[in-house]
Formats: sequence, structure tokens, C-alpha cells
Amino acid sequence: MKLQIEKTLRQFDGPLTQELVLEPGKFGLGHLPGKSQPDATTTTTCGFCSTGCGLTVHLKNGQAINLTPSTHYPVNLGMACPKGWEALTPLAASDRATVPLGRDVEGVRRPLSWDAALRTFTSKFKAIQAKHGLESVAFLSTGQIVTEEMAFLGALTKLGMGMIHGDGNTRQCMATAATAYKESFGYDAPPFTYQDFEESDVLVFIGANPCIAHPIMWQRVSRNPHHPEIIVIDPRKTETAMAATQHYAIRPKSDLVLLYGLANRLMTNEWIDRNYIAAHTKGYEDFAEHVRSFESERIARECGISTDEVERLARTIHEGRRVSFWWTMGVNQSHEGTRVAQAIINLALMTGNMGRPGTGANSITGQCNAMGSRLFSNTTNLFGGRDFRNPEHREVVAQRLGIGVDRIPDRNSWAYDQIIEGIDQGKIKGLWIIATNTAHSWIDQNRLSRILDKLEFLVVQDMYHSTETASRADLFLPAAGWGEKEGTFINSERRIGLTKKVARAPGQALSDFHIFKLIAEYWGEGEMFREWDSPEAVFQIIKRLSIGQPCDISGIADYQMLDDCGGVQWPFPSGSETPATHRRLFEDGRYYHPDGKARFIYETPREPGEVTCGEYPFLLLTGRGSSAQWHTESRTRKSDILNKLRPSELLIEISPADARRLGIQSGQPVSVASRRGELCGVAHVTSTIAPGQIFIPMHHAMTNRLTYSEVDPYSRQPSYKNGAVRVEKA
Repeated sequence: MKLQIEKTLRQFDGPLTQELVLEPGKFGLGHLPGKSQPDATTTTTCGFCSTGCGLTVHLKNGQAINLTPSTHYPVNLGMACPKGWEALTPLAASDRATVPLGRDVEGVRRPLSWDAALRTFTSKFKAIQAKHGLESVAFLSTGQIVTEEMAFLGALTKLGMGMIHGDGNTRQCMATAATAYKESFGYDAPPFTYQDFEESDVLVFIGANPCIAHPIMWQRVSRNPHHPEIIVIDPRKTETAMAATQHYAIRPKSDLVLLYGLANRLMTNEWIDRNYIAAHTKGYEDFAEHVRSFESERIARECGISTDEVERLARTIHEGRRVSFWWTMGVNQSHEGTRVAQAIINLALMTGNMGRPGTGANSITGQCNAMGSRLFSNTTNLFGGRDFRNPEHREVVAQRLGIGVDRIPDRNSWAYDQIIEGIDQGKIKGLWIIATNTAHSWIDQNRLSRILDKLEFLVVQDMYHSTETASRADLFLPAAGWGEKEGTFINSERRIGLTKKVARAPGQALSDFHIFKLIAEYWGEGEMFREWDSPEAVFQIIKRLSIGQPCDISGIADYQMLDDCGGVQWPFPSGSETPATHRRLFEDGRYYHPDGKARFIYETPREPGEVTCGEYPFLLLTGRGSSAQWHTESRTRKSDILNKLRPSELLIEISPADARRLGIQSGQPVSVASRRGELCGVAHVTSTIAPGQIFIPMHHAMTNRLTYSEVDPYSRQPSYKNGAVRVEKA
């Protein structure tokens, strides 16, 4: 074992080699790192959001020194948002983790060798499992690491370490869309391509603000030559709403009523495609009966818009020849988000706006590799979008991995919120958190802090030792970040893009892939993962696991093909022709249910779990505050440029009417409190927010002191955008 571990350590990067592991000539580099070489460039895929832009990396002596947007990459076509331009800056931050850290008997964090850290990891978790059972240890992962690392982690934990429960932070952003697609289409299959932004003559954005959240997607909208109608349905007058041709400022959490009302108006006026409904869908008649009670007067009363606005919105959709519907966190992060997403899907189906250029019911993803997490992380889905509970699925995966089928759990993992509750109930004693900042990003932050204190052992694996979650760790493992390792991301339009190693991780930091490889050895499961010896080797395993699934990518030869083609959209099975630049799903009208038909799914709208009252009279809304902010800001705050592009203080948006009533002026310190906590910021009096509502950027470290702990019952995704608060002068 000792010889094998030493051999494994020697082949890894981090402190064990002083040169980048980039082969001369590979991926068009044509240089040898660590030696004096001519300047060169290579391309890579951005590691921030789900857009998946191509970036040109400028190298000097084998090290990345600058980035520019790639002009020919089919995603961004020479454009980049501020985060893309600054993607290298977080790698040089002063708080980068460089050595493993463990706590001594007094609770002080001390540097450890990798050997000591991995022995501690193994002994602690095995002891917990021996005492409390295999299910007493769980993991929380991320949509930020490459697909190959996700697959390795899912295999290591579920098949090697005996864990049952593990989930990713994509539960916080994309679980609703994934669940809605599975139920409606038979598979988690976003149907669109970014070209549809430029092909539509009507674009409907629901709970989405791409101007800020996905600027390059908005640039694609701006390239649309058809002078489209741009409709925004959002309580707040967002930047996208300001640029739209129509804005419907509905009451928060009235989306489902509005969408059912639109379906009723389209049905009543015969503005539907009966041929498409008959040939390609199931359940329409029952759905039509369900929405009959959603008359325009009810919509106006419950949603806060006029009957004329309802009619105009329905007519615009009817008159469009190529209508696309787009949604993101405003829909997904809701107590009934799955049914709202399916109400959007229903509109696309009943009007025949599917499978053609410029159409579709299209979920815009959040993180750079949320789609990879949804398909290949082996967390709450078995590899390739399969089901842990299906014996045939387990048998297929076991055969393709060359393992016994008894290694594969026969039941699903708990979701993120259930894992947190499991800790609270004393069922989970050990937790491993990878590349996510739970202590910042999870709902009801103060309660979460008390729950995490109940753990016997917390391991955090991250780029930075200073995050709120890393600071709590009993054992901290330093990881390489984007740009310091290679692998693939899958973006919102299902494009598999290649990301490359163009910088060396600092100190003793290792890529997540190599950490997983070492843990497999120390755990005693090294033999199971002999084939998993490099990211590209794991990509070949992922290809094997995808065969026969809607996401089949067995036709992608290797990383070089991805690099040459500017990424490849799934599906791309073996025998496929040269990849097209853009491909959309369901062009033949066949969906993934056994009968080939999409489903109309619906439910009676219900009230959220918390509503306003006399003590807490304002409704809290959260969202992206600036295109220069990202998630918990553990990376974006490292950039002086990005910091200049975002407000220097926490701005709390309040309407002029409410500000006058409370005697609050812009720039004045105010406090916002909920039943769960309180924060302070600066009032920003603006007409973009309606009376009775407050908006706070989701990125701020204290925002989740306020948020209400409620999840959608189908997707288990938290409802971050609803909570009762009060506002006072600070």
C-alpha cells in the first residue's frame, strides 16, 4: 500500500512537480511549460456561469497571463462578461489554500502533510460509519467542478465508501427545472440552443434577468434581426424588464395563476395548435378542464395586472410564429417552482412552440457545470440520468464499470435539505463539503450554523481556506481551481466544452480529481479506480455510461475533438456525423416517455409557507445584484475591477411610497429583519420595486439570515425569494 500511495502522489501535480502537465502540441499549445518558449495561446471554457463562453488564454513561458473572449466559439462569438475577463484573478488571491489544515486539541487550525490529512479523513469517517452505520456520513458537492471530478466523487462515495446520501449545490439552482423536464418530457432535457435567442420573434422571460445574470445570452438576444417582442414577467422592474417591449409586474408568487390564466385565454380563443397537441402530447383535455376557472378577472385580481394586459400578453404569444419561453431562478426558487416550470412547458406544447428554430420551453442554468451535475454526478440520479431504484439500470452501470451490482445503492440519496435535517436529527455525524460554501448560501443561515455544530467531523475541500464554511472545518483540503486543471463542463444548451490547465495550483493544493484518487487509495479502494487515472480516462468512462441514454455522447472521440469543434451538444451517439454548431431537441416531435409524448402536468396553486403580517409587512425578494457578483463572492471579491463594478455597500431596494411612509431617504442606513435574523444596509429608493416589497442581492454574506426555510415538494429546491420582513431606520 505504501509503495502504491507514493507512486500515486508522484504522478500528481501540486507540490510534487514544478511544471504544468501540458503535453507539447496538445490542444494547439505547442510549448513546453517551465522552459523559455515563444508566447502562445490556447482556448478554454469559462468556469463561472452556465453560459459556457470560450476564452482565449494568452501564455508566456507556459503560464497564463491574460484572457480574451474567443471570437469563433459558437457560444459567445467574441463577447465576454466582466467575470470572464477577470477569470484568472481569483487564482492569485492571498487567501488561496496551499496546505491541508487540521485542528489540534485546542481547536486551532494547523498545517498537515497530505499523508496525515488523508489518514485523518479515512480514520474519522470510517470510525463514524463503524459506530453509527454507513448512512451516518454524507457529502455535499457542487456545480463548479468538472464533470470528470463529479463522476469520480459520485463513484468513490456511493460505490467505494458505502455512502448513501450525497447531493450537490445545483439543488439550490436547477433541481426544479430538472424535475419539471423529467416529468413533462420523460428526461432532464433542456431543448434549446443559444441560436434560438436570435431566431425568435417573441421571447418570454419569466423570473429571469439575463441582462445581469447571463449577459452573453442577452447579447445573443440583442443580435436578433427579427425585431422581436421581448416580454418580461417579473415583480421587479429588472434591467431586462427595462429593455423589454412588455413588462408584467405581477405579484410575487402569482406566476402559476397567471400562466394557467394565459393557457385559458389561448384555449378559449382557439389560439392553440390542436394538431401538435394530438400528435405529440398526452393529458391536454384534463389540463384544459383544470384551467377553465382561471378567467381574466381572476388573473387581474390575484396577479395585480389588468384584464387588458392579460389579453395583450395572450395575443402576443398567439401572433408570434416562433415563440420561446425562458426561465431561471425566479421560477426555480419557489415553493411551487416545479409546477410553475411545467406551466411554462404547457404553454409551449399547446401552442406548438417546440422543436423549431426560435421556440422552446427553456430553462437557463446557473452554474458552469450544473448540467454535468444533473447527469453524471451520481448523487440523486444514477449515472447518465438513470434511477438507483431500477434494477435494470443498476445492472447496466455495474457491467459498464466492471463492478458487482451489489456495490450500487438501490435507493435514492436524500436531497440537500434532507441531509441538513439528517444532521439536525443526529442521523448524519460526518459531512464532506466540496467546492461549495454552505454556511453562506443555505437558507435560514443562523439555524444552519447551529445544525453544523452538531457534526462530529466536518471536512471542507476548497480553493480558499477563508470561506464561511471552510473556517468551520475540522479538516480542510486545499484544492486547485478553474484554470489549474482540465476536464469538461456542460452548459445550458447541453454543450460539452473543454476547460484546460493553464496555471499551476499554489503550494500543495491538488485538483479535486487527484484528491479523490488519493482518497480512493487511502480508503482501500484503489483497485476499483485503476482505470480512473486521468480526467480524459474518466471522460471515456462517462461516454460508456451514457450509451443508450438520451444524453448519449459516445460519438465524441476525445478531448481533441471537443477542442476542434468548439464543444459538442448532447446527444452525440456513436456513428453521428460531424457535430453541427447548434442543435435543438424534439425536432421530430418525439419525447422521452415510452409512448413518445410529452405530458401536461398541473396542480392547484397554493400559498407560500410565510406571508406578510403587521409585524413583518414587507415581502423579501432576492436575486443577482450585479453582473460582477457571483454566488457567495468567494471568487469575484478577489478582483479589484469586479469590486469597482458592484456597489460598495449592501443596497436595500425600497419603493418611493414605502420610503416616504417610513421617513427613509436614499443612502440612509436601514435594518431589515425577519423572524430568523437581521441585517443592516443602505436604502436605495427606487421605482423598480413595488410597494410592499424589498429587494436584497442574494450574494451578500448576511442575506440568508433572513430567508425562509421552505422547499418545493417535488424538486426539494429552496424558495429563496419569499419571506416576510420589516424595515426600519438603522
